[in-house]
Amino acid sequence: MKKILFALSTAFFLIFSTSSLFASETGEPEKFNPGPFIVEHVIDDYGWHITGSGEKSVSIPLPVILFDNGKPVVFMSSKFHHGHNAYKGYAIGFTPETKRTIVKLSENYTGEITELAEEKGIANEEQMAQLIDADASIIDISITKNVCSLIISITILLWLFLKVAKQYKQRENKAPHGAQGLVEPLILFIRDEVAIPSLGDKYEKYFPYLLTLFFFILVNNLMGLIPIFPGGANVTGNIAITGILAVITFLMTTFSSNKNYWKHIVNTPGVPWFLKFPIPLMPVVEFIGIFTKPFVLMVRLFANITAGHIIALGVISLIFIFGGLYGPALGYGVSVVSLLFYVFMGLLECIVAFIQAFVFTLLTALFTGMAMEEEHEH
Repeated sequence: MKKILFALSTAFFLIFSTSSLFASETGEPEKFNPGPFIVEHVIDDYGWHITGSGEKSVSIPLPVILFDNGKPVVFMSSKFHHGHNAYKGYAIGFTPETKRTIVKLSENYTGEITELAEEKGIANEEQMAQLIDADASIIDISITKNVCSLIISITILLWLFLKVAKQYKQRENKAPHGAQGLVEPLILFIRDEVAIPSLGDKYEKYFPYLLTLFFFILVNNLMGLIPIFPGGANVTGNIAITGILAVITFLMTTFSSNKNYWKHIVNTPGVPWFLKFPIPLMPVVEFIGIFTKPFVLMVRLFANITAGHIIALGVISLIFIFGGLYGPALGYGVSVVSLLFYVFMGLLECIVAFIQAFVFTLLTALFTGMAMEEEHEH
């Protein structure tokens, strides 16, 4: 019941915090475009959106950190005024090729980009690229929404496990209590159902990483379901994050492998000889499999988490679509059905958050265990 009430409250917050989408400044119904609305909430950004839309939006500014030809440049993202302004010659990309990135202008300009374009006599979007300094060399290490969310999730994990470790020392040989009781069943589950069956007697060497992987994915998945700060960032729905996790899995599998693992790739037992010679079909397939396994891990986590966010936002968008077409009254009427479906999706996404963390951890353990498997006599 508490989960349902929480999902309802967050859904109402999401609806009423963006209720300005129902009408324009003149009070007339405004056409709602769900595409940019959904993309804005799913992808990374230089600020943390709180409420509203367009010029009326409220967001938490984050630090912009650039190295322009080796020279450090630091300022807050609020200087960009939701992407409409330039600051000291820097701006958020306004051409199709530079969107969602920071570019350097051809002159040290601060102010509205549209006013600069008018001064230069630029009349269309195709000519806007003339304002950008194509020869600029910028290294962007800004604290974006996803980076900020990563810092928060890591802080939560450190606080949680340091607290649990302290409780284990203080309550030795006693029943779990508090945070210890919350975390211990998950730790034992990963140990007994993932690490030991997949890795055997060598599980202790890899167990700390498997626990880190599981709880990192789980915490970020759950934080992404919270629509208000400090939640709402789509960290595990970012292909760069899942790609790094997949690369770590690939490296761990490769460097843990033994001679038997590579022997099965080069000369797979039980396969007819004509699939190995003269054209090494099976060795090529097995070699490609080395890379496709972590690639599938990367795409599975990215796609499932992003799809969940898109579906939930799509359901909420129905309210504004009907409200924009037929007036606020119908929009609020549709909100009843949308809210019920949003609650269902929210509960389903909670399950998916656990499943995706478990699947990624399980397959990582399986791939590593298969790489270390010794040759058996037939």
